[in-house]
Amino acid sequence: MPHTIAIDARKIRDYGIGTYIRNLVRELSEIDRLNRYLLLTGAKGREALRDLPDNFRVVTERSPVYSLREMATVSWQLSKLKVDLFHATHYVLPAVVPCKAVVTIHDIIHLLYPEFLPNRLAFTYAMWMIRRSLQRGDRIVTVSHNTRQDLMSYFQVGGQKIDVIYNGIEASFRQPLADDDLRRWMQSLGLERPYILFVGNPKPHKNLDSIVKAYAKALQRQSFPHHLVCVGDRSGIESKVRQRADQLGISDRILLLGHVAQEALPAIYQGAALFLYPTLYEGFGLPVIEAMASGVPVITSNTSSLKEIAAGYADLVSPLDIDAMAQMILHCITDEGHAATLSKLGRQRALDFDWRRTAEDTLAIYRQTLGDQAPKDRSLLEAQEA
Repeated sequence: MPHTIAIDARKIRDYGIGTYIRNLVRELSEIDRLNRYLLLTGAKGREALRDLPDNFRVVTERSPVYSLREMATVSWQLSKLKVDLFHATHYVLPAVVPCKAVVTIHDIIHLLYPEFLPNRLAFTYAMWMIRRSLQRGDRIVTVSHNTRQDLMSYFQVGGQKIDVIYNGIEASFRQPLADDDLRRWMQSLGLERPYILFVGNPKPHKNLDSIVKAYAKALQRQSFPHHLVCVGDRSGIESKVRQRADQLGISDRILLLGHVAQEALPAIYQGAALFLYPTLYEGFGLPVIEAMASGVPVITSNTSSLKEIAAGYADLVSPLDIDAMAQMILHCITDEGHAATLSKLGRQRALDFDWRRTAEDTLAIYRQTLGDQAPKDRSLLEAQEA
């Protein structure tokens, strides 16, 4: 019997959660032609949800994420549309949920690092919403064992209804570009090789200031030609990064590339000699596995989910240890054998992450929550439809 499943897709244009939503929906559209899906998103999100099969429909929901308005309007949508199951793709559930609910909680960084929030009210909001989702949600999905353990420890709850489903990697990151194609991308983006790469938004936990300091310290110890390229939103942080670079005398060695098109990312990764991601905390760490899949040696943190994802396949360092980070940078860019080993290990690790598997496991959670034990194999589903 088909069910009606609503998915909150309002953050589909974001990088982290947006990447999760976009790939989950695309893979679900390939493996489930039986259930009906309603994708709640704003007008700008429709572009990313084109060319889906007939059992997928986009429903306009203009309320901002993390707002009082969404508490009422999403509740009304779910009731009006007679939804059987609602998948909240971040930690917020509406005021009234007239159906079964699955909630994905990617991390609890707002609670672990309240100093990064704009005010005390934001902390109270995050605390209340996550606690409510843990209580009201029929199943909770986390993207790492680390986040699952964080939830259990912080909120003193059992893990019986908390499931770990890893994120995946888009196929484009696994496919090596031809030399000519890579050169064209480098030219169009204004990039010159060799370079060291960081990909992330300007939030404080991304630790960009420490990255700049470690890069400068590595240059002080030994000269090398690699520039530092930073990809991601520059708003609110560019002046600080520029100021730090000026203080350290490396302003001509840093390129803040800003936002780039999604299709440019595989080339940016593949052009890099080294990927730096020593952030303070991650619920998963998508850039790490994207870099690994691209064959780039990785330096990342020995904390949070990054240790879970990368231990044994990358160089791990304390995100607060500038000296160790600088030494690790030098080791990776001067020891070709070590870099080649990390590249090989990273590609191997990246094979463990697949968006199809993410969608299959998520669909299994939907069915279990709905009391539907129908098989998840696509061929069996198609046979049912026939």
